Amino acid sequence: MSTETLVATGNKAHSHGPGSPVPLQARSERPTSYDVDVFPVPNGREEEWRFTPIKALKGLFEDTEPTETPKIDASGPERVTIETVVADALKVLTPQDRPSAIAWKQSPSALAVRIPNEAELTEPVHVNVASLGGRGYTHLIIEAGRHSRGLVIIDHTGAGELASNVEIKVGDGAELRVVSIQQGDHDSLHLAQHDSLVGRDAKLKHVVVTLGGKVVRINANVRYAGPGGDAEFLGVYFAEGGQHHEHRLFVDHEATNCKSNVLYKGALAGDHARSVWIGDVLIRAAAEGTDTFELNRNLVLTEGARADSVPNLEIETGEIEGAGHASATGRFDDEQLFYLQARGIPEDAARRLVVSGFFNDIIGKIGVPEVVEHLHEVIETKLARTAELSASAKAALGQ
Repeated sequence: MSTETLVATGNKAHSHGPGSPVPLQARSERPTSYDVDVFPVPNGREEEWRFTPIKALKGLFEDTEPTETPKIDASGPERVTIETVVADALKVLTPQDRPSAIAWKQSPSALAVRIPNEAELTEPVHVNVASLGGRGYTHLIIEAGRHSRGLVIIDHTGAGELASNVEIKVGDGAELRVVSIQQGDHDSLHLAQHDSLVGRDAKLKHVVVTLGGKVVRINANVRYAGPGGDAEFLGVYFAEGGQHHEHRLFVDHEATNCKSNVLYKGALAGDHARSVWIGDVLIRAAAEGTDTFELNRNLVLTEGARADSVPNLEIETGEIEGAGHASATGRFDDEQLFYLQARGIPEDAARRLVVSGFFNDIIGKIGVPEVVEHLHEVIETKLARTAELSASAKAALGQ
């Protein structure tokens, strides 16, 4: 198992994950624009695309009209406003890559979910996005008013190619949870950018759950509109053979006395199962009193799977509470498996216990019962398939 940890309190500290080259430019210096032409079609040598299977995404790099309109259904408590608005109604998000810019251009309207000031929702808002087999684009706006409390669950399903933008604004003193679930068909493609703006003394919990899709790439970014903001970013993913799950984050600390905590965990099983996690944190010179930490852990269950993990930290002021990151990727612990089997637990059950233990802490932090229950079910199903593959491989080797 490889592990790297950095705790930095000095000026302009900057570190990278194992074996990663220093970027040609700081994360904050990369271009952002609503103009598609600002972003050339990637060739795979760019820092932000070097891990991504760009050949599979050719259609989503083309600035052409969609071949389908994804089906979107949204429902929520009576006090929540759900309506179609013009695309630039909020403009928290500025595209950071070509697919996001194309999605912005090709989506002249957006679905807006607005929680009124001081409303405390007792039921979640559900947004279901279904791709129908073609290439489509979506734009979602989520706005939590001042001192409100709410939960929004976005569920992505279906086949086809999807590029989506999600804008999130958390008003002063509000608490918002947003859960984005990616469980498209095995051949589906999904590229997304999620941008959040957290207000003064506001709290955001942003959860990404990636369980399906041939290629899924989620860019999640957060900024702070005032002091005292708190952002927690959680991610769970399980890539099987032939799947590529990529999660990129950018935490931009530009206000004083704000917090951020990032925890992503993933498992991989099967030939060419691939995961990528990139965690960028920038603490600007004005962001005194910042407290931030990010952690990514990966569990490789079989041969032929690969996980890449790159945490980056830029600090422009020494007046902070704390900053650090950690990254670890390891293979399934055969000694732990042997220990459980020696106590009479069958191999399949022991394997499930080990993987469940790996995920338990982060699943417990999600705090949404319907999502947690579904996660446990899907992980059990995936582990069952992994056990079948392992048994077949052993049989082929005559073991």
